[in-house]
Amino acid sequence: MFFRDVIGQKNVKEQLIKNAQDGKIAHAQLFCGGEGVGKLPLAIAYARYISCEHPNGEDACGKCPSCIKFNNLAHPDLHFVFPIVKQKNSKDTVSDDYLPEWRSLLAQSAYINLPMWLEEMGAENQQAQILVKESNEIIRKLSLKSSQGGYKIVIVWLPEKMNTECSNKLLKLLEEPPTQTVFLLVSEEPDLLLPTIQSRTQRINIKSIEEDKIKDYLIQHYGLQEQDATSIAHCSEGNFLKALETIHLSEENKLFFDMFVSLMRLSYQRKIREMRLWSEQMAGMGRERQKHFLTYCQRMIRENFIYNFHDKSLIYLGIEEQNFSQRFAPFINERNVMGIMNELSEAQQHIEQNVNARMVFFDFSLKMIVLLIQK
Repeated sequence: MFFRDVIGQKNVKEQLIKNAQDGKIAHAQLFCGGEGVGKLPLAIAYARYISCEHPNGEDACGKCPSCIKFNNLAHPDLHFVFPIVKQKNSKDTVSDDYLPEWRSLLAQSAYINLPMWLEEMGAENQQAQILVKESNEIIRKLSLKSSQGGYKIVIVWLPEKMNTECSNKLLKLLEEPPTQTVFLLVSEEPDLLLPTIQSRTQRINIKSIEEDKIKDYLIQHYGLQEQDATSIAHCSEGNFLKALETIHLSEENKLFFDMFVSLMRLSYQRKIREMRLWSEQMAGMGRERQKHFLTYCQRMIRENFIYNFHDKSLIYLGIEEQNFSQRFAPFINERNVMGIMNELSEAQQHIEQNVNARMVFFDFSLKMIVLLIQK
């Protein structure tokens, strides 16, 4: 991953390059932004740039020994930390145990999200975390001298997934970092980090990708016609992953769409027995997937409410979703939209608190019977 491979984000790229050229590389930097805006690609490109032996004003050279090692993300001074699930028959699982899967996923694209990583790991119903053993491993690695004589770089993807003990140990590292060490924390929810960690990092806010940049990328790399690329870029809301999902609806999003449609129809028709079966099917999914489904539901409710205003510039739905919304949107209005959103938010909190998922989803489906008739 080079800077040239990162979609848009011109201002951030220029600032990172200027900092490196001016010798103002902060030892701890926090890349913040929404999903699919390019935080991880930027962090990897930046790590390559400051490790490059012959960087120029726009990018790493791509030819030096350091750049060649970066091609496979196998540079000895580059370390990754990311959420993992414990491997069977192993007490001390760390990120390095999943490096082959991690490199395999990033070889396809550095634009990834947590569901994609969970699937690559085969996490099933387990919730991924960054455990305290990881901080011990980081301390061990950073105690060694740089093998190439340059920076030792640690990229922490989704640091908000660290447990409390791990966060406290990382804080000590940030307070007293080893010489020529750079931490790049890549976060979607930085407010979940300890305030003391936030205060010890240089925050870099990464905005949504410009629509025209996504449009141009889709035309150049996916061969889309300009009209289709323009429509998809608009629906993506600056999230490149969302644009890809619109092109070829991912298996998970297709499942979420089908489950959402099924719930709305069953609730409207008051088919209690089928609703119970639907709840059992949802309960069989892992907690992370359940939470993502509820987030998807909130988006669909919000978009269907906006659909009633008949302004295409405000609508961010895929083609299949729009076809459904033509009939469903009239059922989402000012009398019930806040009630539905509140119920979804409450259900999400209960799932996070490990409340019985079957009860949570069946209770929500029953409430939808009442809410949907408020037409």
